[in-house]
Amino acid sequence: MMNDLKILFISDEPSKALWDYFNQSRLDGIDLIISCGDLPPQYLSFLATFFHGPVLYIHGNHDDCYLETPPDGCICIDGQVYEHEGVRIAGLGGSMRYNNGKFQYTERQMRSRAMKLQRKIRRSKGVDILVSHAPAYALNDGKDLPHKGFRCFYRLLEKNHPKYFVHGHMHISYNYLQKRVCEYQDITVINACERYVLDYASSAQSEELSKVSEIRSIND
Repeated sequence: MMNDLKILFISDEPSKALWDYFNQSRLDGIDLIISCGDLPPQYLSFLATFFHGPVLYIHGNHDDCYLETPPDGCICIDGQVYEHEGVRIAGLGGSMRYNNGKFQYTERQMRSRAMKLQRKIRRSKGVDILVSHAPAYALNDGKDLPHKGFRCFYRLLEKNHPKYFVHGHMHISYNYLQKRVCEYQDITVINACERYVLDYASSAQSEELSKVSEIRSIND
């Protein structure tokens, strides 16, 4: 049975409110922390020290250092399906390949990774939240190769219909018109740059209210 969860998504830019000027009360009520990539491993380790729930992460295109110094006390869900309190979360890190980064992929390579993840989603009998670093192609992505999204993500979305698709990679500072939240078919798409809190509701009625309400950012 699914529960209502408050999930803190973080990505790309360490939040000063959660690191430089950290106060543990900022994590009050949070049930789960999920990193969408491109954050210092020390930042994730710091949050895991003070947070009493799981800290999950996938790799961003700048996370080569994780191979040597993975974040302590955190769980990698890149290419995996992780279940927390009945909520199934699938992760797929990395960006479009533009140099020799360890977590950069061609469209064909990402399609292969997505197919492997799909098999795990099938064994989990579905997915509720799909987490990636890069966005989907033409769905709030960029025009340059490093920020172009993946076409193969649409197959995952359309085949599984998760309630939420959460990505990073697209810094708000790149484009202040960049959408934080939008819809694709019946899926809520969230740009998690820096930090975002999602109230994940289990009941059909509260879930519908959650989708039409703006997903709240943590107050500074």
